Amino acid sequence: MSTTIGKDDPILVAGAGGFIGGWLVRHLHEEGFTNLRAVDLKPFDDWYQLVPGVESRVADLRSLETCREAVRDIAHVYNLACDMGGMGFIEANRAACMISVLINTHLLMAGKDAGLQRYFFASSACIYNVALQQDANVTALREEDAYPAMPEDGYGWEKLFSERMCRNFLDDFGIQTRVARYHNVYGPHGTYDGGREKAPAAICRKVAQAKLTGTDEIEIWGDGEQTRSFMYVDDCLYGTTRIMESDIEDPINLGSSELVTINQLVDVVEEIAGVRLRRRYDLGAPKGVRGRNSDNTLIRDCLGWEPDTSLAVGLEKTYAWIHDELARAQRPLSSAAAAP
Repeated sequence: MSTTIGKDDPILVAGAGGFIGGWLVRHLHEEGFTNLRAVDLKPFDDWYQLVPGVESRVADLRSLETCREAVRDIAHVYNLACDMGGMGFIEANRAACMISVLINTHLLMAGKDAGLQRYFFASSACIYNVALQQDANVTALREEDAYPAMPEDGYGWEKLFSERMCRNFLDDFGIQTRVARYHNVYGPHGTYDGGREKAPAAICRKVAQAKLTGTDEIEIWGDGEQTRSFMYVDDCLYGTTRIMESDIEDPINLGSSELVTINQLVDVVEEIAGVRLRRRYDLGAPKGVRGRNSDNTLIRDCLGWEPDTSLAVGLEKTYAWIHDELARAQRPLSSAAAAP
């Protein structure tokens, strides 16, 4: 059942203080949606983007009562709320990632009672069977490759369980649930340090730091030959809203099919920055599966579209933002050092 969500329909974005959630709120607001509610656990000072003119709340959606209040008078929910980060964070915080299952479960329970019409759940490529991702020359993952189930521990299991919960609420209660499996989303206004950053932002930060400090070395986790595809945030936003309004009832990949090694990712960022760095490989660092790519056959068939922003174009914008953020942070130190 496809539908067009009205510009005045009340919409909740859960996880609105995060990277993708913040961009989604801004995107909806700029597209003319007038009745938006943005909710996140973090205090406002820690939100990646706070959009003027949008009702914004700080609330812990792991609580059922909090979810009941969040969905009050709401027709549609985009759920992007979870505790997550890059591979280093995921591998070290499996229990914390699993606890996010409370958010999806309680939002669905509250939504059922509130008469919710549409519900979008942001899943992840981490739900895919890890046995299929042991070779850098990976066969692109199709939606049916999720079963038999052997996702990444913690975060992957939480996402896969929540996918099934969405399907059950569709079948049993008629809530039109939609699920997209995100593949490595990146872009400006995201995490680029502190341990939660993902590979594109981490590499942009390391290259920018090397350029700003005049060093000639970069550390790479693993041997650099592990492969991934990376989706620029604009493609993620467009795909998310298209899937939300579609009649696609089963989980669907939302990711780029442009497969690169981490070494190639570094090549692209170095080219953008105009530097060439000596590479030091940390073979003991967290590195996840050996290879992962998105098979986009289904999304092309269903929507006549797939994410198509090239890595070079997306990284140029991402690198510029991260470089400017780092440079801005260094200026007070430079000024202080120059003071008499």
